Amino acid sequence: MINKANRLVIAMALLSLTGLARAADAPETVEVTSSAFAHHGTVPLANTAYSDNQSIDLSWSNLPAGTVELALICDDPVVAMPQPFVHWVVYNIPASAAGLPAGMSSEAAPEIPGLEGLTNGVSGVRRPGYFGPRPPVDGQLHTYNFRVYALDADLDLPEGLGKDELLERMEGHVLATGLLMGHYQRTE
Repeated sequence: MINKANRLVIAMALLSLTGLARAADAPETVEVTSSAFAHHGTVPLANTAYSDNQSIDLSWSNLPAGTVELALICDDPVVAMPQPFVHWVVYNIPASAAGLPAGMSSEAAPEIPGLEGLTNGVSGVRRPGYFGPRPPVDGQLHTYNFRVYALDADLDLPEGLGKDELLERMEGHVLATGLLMGHYQRTE
């Protein structure tokens, strides 16, 4: 006889087998760091669109077993329109990669040794590559979420995906995530 607890276990197993598990439900166990700033630190001026607009370096560790590839989304949830504003989308990152270098090219498919296949997706300025923090001069502290996704499959995604399309394609494949949060405030 199947009781309610067993039904719940069976339902959860079927849900995971059908690929309907959501990225938002994945455990946040991936460690994400940068030499540019600490978690909850200030994003350096050189990494903003007010200066060199140089992408930050990222490193990650503690990937779960079964990770086949990775993806990254950076957004600013403080921006009112569109909310959240997307600053960087990167996918098709090989699981063998320990991170991304600083100053990555904004080409859709940059050639980086060890990161073959990597694809820069479309940011909120409707072009591929990194678009650094550029909050308005409103005195408000803006938050930049650099979220890494560990995926259980080689999704072989095409160029040109934005955040929403990437999240849709990753649905059911996210094993774990990790977050590096930075801040920037424009006061003048």
